[in-house]
Amino acid sequence: MNTYRFLCCCLAGLGFVLVAAGADVPEICTVRPADNGQALVNPQMGWTLHYYSNILSNYGSKLEPADTLDDFPGLSVIYLRLPWGYLEPREGKFTWSVLDTPSQRWIDKGLQIALRISCSESWMRWATPAWVRDAGSRGYDFRPGQGVVEDGPYWEPDYGDPIFLAKLDRFVAALAARYDGNPRVAFVDVGSYGVWGEGHTWASTRREYDFETIKKHLDIYRKHFQKTLLCLSDDFAGPESPGRGQPIIAYALSQGITLRDDSICVQPPPRSWFHAEMAGDFWPTLPVILEHEHYGPSRKRGAWGDGSLLRRAVEEYHASYLSIHWWPREFLGENRPIIDQINRRLGYRLQLREASWPTSVERAKGLDFRFVWANGGVAPCYPGGYAAVTLKDDSGGIVAVFVAGDFNLAELAVAAPGEAPTRAVSCHFSFAPNCRPGDYAVFVSVGSRDGTPQIALPLEGHDGHRRYRLGTICCR
Repeated sequence: MNTYRFLCCCLAGLGFVLVAAGADVPEICTVRPADNGQALVNPQMGWTLHYYSNILSNYGSKLEPADTLDDFPGLSVIYLRLPWGYLEPREGKFTWSVLDTPSQRWIDKGLQIALRISCSESWMRWATPAWVRDAGSRGYDFRPGQGVVEDGPYWEPDYGDPIFLAKLDRFVAALAARYDGNPRVAFVDVGSYGVWGEGHTWASTRREYDFETIKKHLDIYRKHFQKTLLCLSDDFAGPESPGRGQPIIAYALSQGITLRDDSICVQPPPRSWFHAEMAGDFWPTLPVILEHEHYGPSRKRGAWGDGSLLRRAVEEYHASYLSIHWWPREFLGENRPIIDQINRRLGYRLQLREASWPTSVERAKGLDFRFVWANGGVAPCYPGGYAAVTLKDDSGGIVAVFVAGDFNLAELAVAAPGEAPTRAVSCHFSFAPNCRPGDYAVFVSVGSRDGTPQIALPLEGHDGHRRYRLGTICCR
């Protein structure tokens, strides 16, 4: 079998197209890989499972300890949202196990966690631990739907009280000592203000707080969390406030704190969400997080529709993360087509549209390689990455690694579905003087400047380490 027929057989088996330049023995091999449509698990994007949704029994917490929901496509983060009272029931005495136990189940699978710790709940009196009140912090009894009432069943702190803020500061410091800069933590919500940590009091005391008071909460978190991504709810600006220009939202952005919206599909159209415009200030530089309403109630109220609203919200917010806010397998079973569609757009999706290289090279002259890339997702590739070419021998051994270090794929622009612009990158690589001659397989990957793969691509033919086979080359 001649070289051309051999290459055709190899590439056809991988679903690629080979374009010959020349007659029997082509000088240039060009492949145009197809996007395989699969869900990708990558840094700073993906589905987030509500393991706890304020209470200990919802939703992932009903899974068996060995069940890590491996069948949910695109799951990347386990979201742990609990009241402060569960973590510090006595001052200075912490129950970290309530977080660390479930976390380790998914960390063992290479996934991440995210956190929100709330100070007010509409179902639990001491979301803020009772010892904070006993230390002298002001607060208010309330009844959901009525606001502050004498002897109300629940208690909410005065969010500007100096004793409350001092105790909160110590708690956040302890939280950050464990989780700030931890590579296994995707993000942490500023959850200390508002009922459920959502940044509003309409379902609790209905008391209003000024910019300076709310700002103190952001400052506490920013003081202690200097490395891990922080986020806050859009409702910090008010549930139905205008999209852009809100002072507390602008301040968050100035501090590198990103946006999440917890209100998707709470109400039926046309009020399915309010702040997609607000997200426009964040998504060009920071990953935006969406949380849809509890799926069951949303469906019963007719707010969910056929699920296409969620897909549309991902587009309008340019979302990178999206919640699983229900019993996960029920949600998956009833929404699989929409989930698959969302997975082809959620976050970033680096697509190798074309790659070209000589079929045979002289090592002394180096290797000329050309890529054509596009981002098929709704958001930039925030972690960035550099394309690498790896040559492997018949035993799978790495013979040579070349990195296109002059182009960061974070620069790829995003666009509407099917309209992503392409970027051509041409590189000249030099062989190490001790590189052996031979016939090698050509792999592509995206990762750090040293050639370590970090980002999954929607390609077939991977080697188990996020390198994807493109074809072969002869090195003389």
